[in-house]
Amino acid sequence: MHDWIVIGGGITGISLSYELQKSGFSVLLIEQHQQLQGGSSLGYGGISYWSGSTPLTQQLCQEGITRQRELSQELGMDTEFREIDLLLTLEPDADPEAILAQYANCMIFPTLLNAQEACDREPQLNVNGIGGALLLPHAHINLNCFVKAHQQAIQKLGGEIIYTKVNQILLEGDRVAGVTTEQGEFRSERVAVCAGGLSRSLLKASGLHARIYYTHAEAIDTEPVDIELRSMVMPADTKRYELEGATKDIEQDAIWDVAGHELLPPSIDAGAIQYCDRRIRFGQLSRVLTDPYAAIDPIESELAIRAYVSKVLPKIGELKGKWRNCLVAFSSDNLPLVGPLKECENLHLFTGFTSPTVYVPTLSKRFVEHAKGKSDEIIAALSPQRFSAIT
Repeated sequence: MHDWIVIGGGITGISLSYELQKSGFSVLLIEQHQQLQGGSSLGYGGISYWSGSTPLTQQLCQEGITRQRELSQELGMDTEFREIDLLLTLEPDADPEAILAQYANCMIFPTLLNAQEACDREPQLNVNGIGGALLLPHAHINLNCFVKAHQQAIQKLGGEIIYTKVNQILLEGDRVAGVTTEQGEFRSERVAVCAGGLSRSLLKASGLHARIYYTHAEAIDTEPVDIELRSMVMPADTKRYELEGATKDIEQDAIWDVAGHELLPPSIDAGAIQYCDRRIRFGQLSRVLTDPYAAIDPIESELAIRAYVSKVLPKIGELKGKWRNCLVAFSSDNLPLVGPLKECENLHLFTGFTSPTVYVPTLSKRFVEHAKGKSDEIIAALSPQRFSAIT
């Protein structure tokens, strides 16, 4: 029997498993796919350490960037961490001062550039397609490299990783006893659910509930290209975050357990990042569908993404590439759910990260110390039980 079973081997599960194993716990990490299919497979990898706007998030941002800067050396494998400019583009008719005001509480305040200044920084931008940009210091990792580096480190420490689908969480009274999978039953003292957008349906299959939601995210990946993208480009007025935020207004949380609903119209953000091997990822299109396995028309989606991105980054929008999609988890207050469920004290959530590259590595360390008995005000503040009074 293991001390911990961790469900999900993306950035959240792999980071938590590593910190648990490193601290002396015995860990079994269960991941459904050998090639990642979730948010870690399609995330941009940007580290928005500038974005903390409350004492809690500012502290996590400072800890998060420090942790990311040291991980490659600690793990003995390159996560492709690098410091990079972030350009948050403005719509041509946007009010720059009004957009800038949205960033007033951020730990680092952006520099406002006009359209020509933005294009001088990033020549791939269309000077007629933007009204300017906000410039911020940023950082970036390759999420695949991050996951592989942690996999290697976990196994060196004696942790176990298996690839199979978890069908159900085993409950005995008010405690978790382990999980059932397509490879059989596995038992442990504690279980951590790090299954991202599938966390809600996995809990539901076991008769449990948490206020965790998801969007369907879609983007296009190219092969290595000759075009050079100097910066990470994203919109200043990010529609995806507005879309996620709007779900707070849905009165009946239960609608998320009924497949077939589209709760809001789709939204598209014109963003792009180039990796160290010269591949480019651009998009993304986001949908709020209550079925995690909903069928999506890739041809229609790809045309929509290309048309939107081409307004801002014309040459990028024309590149040959492959449409891809995944689920992205979030909570109704944009903070992750970290800690035990009220109904089951040895079943923990570690999911719902809107900015996983910033928060996950440092919260993994904090989670482990908390699991060893050390009180932590930040972990307490992120408990899934903060929503228990909300019906």
